[in-house]
Amino acid sequence: MTTFLTLLSGIAWTIVYIEAIRKGFKDKSYAMPLFALGLNIAWEAIYTINGLAAPTIQTPINFIWCALDAVIVVTYFKYGKKYVPDAAKKYFVPFSVLAFATTFAIQMAFYLHFISSEAASYSAFLQNAAMSILFLTMLFHRQSKEGQSVLLAVAKWIGTLAPTISFALIQDFNIFILITGIICSVFDILYIIALVKWDDIKPAIKTA
Repeated sequence: MTTFLTLLSGIAWTIVYIEAIRKGFKDKSYAMPLFALGLNIAWEAIYTINGLAAPTIQTPINFIWCALDAVIVVTYFKYGKKYVPDAAKKYFVPFSVLAFATTFAIQMAFYLHFISSEAASYSAFLQNAAMSILFLTMLFHRQSKEGQSVLLAVAKWIGTLAPTISFALIQDFNIFILITGIICSVFDILYIIALVKWDDIKPAIKTA
């Protein structure tokens, strides 16, 4: 069951990244919020390299995710400036670089403080909780589904739900992972509902 859930998570998140890339180029947008993207690619780079010493089934998955995330970073720098106010456009690149450096430092702090297995799990679920919230807020901030889709949202939910069940309930009971996993599911489901009902929700947002 653990192997199945690991593979399910790997497939689901791979779908998220491929759909994010597809929608990013199609809509001339980027699909993943900046700080979520930074935390994500930093996590994948760190634990891909860490996994080379003692490879597991997760190691090649992390490598594939990191490569796909790098393409999403390209869409961010290619199309992200249009979401920045004109007066701040000249700060887009330096602020973005600072954001990626900051998120890498946060992930390294987890890696250096905890043993690698705990660092990988705790930082992954904490960043996923933040990501779930950021996806929903990005949708309302943009007032548009640019770069986003129901497929991406559902795959993201499944991709996090699978390891929540595995790490919090099957392998061992872990209250931190269980709580953060529940938070992810709550906001992921809200995100799915918002995308499905967007045509009904959008007019109310624009008049608010």
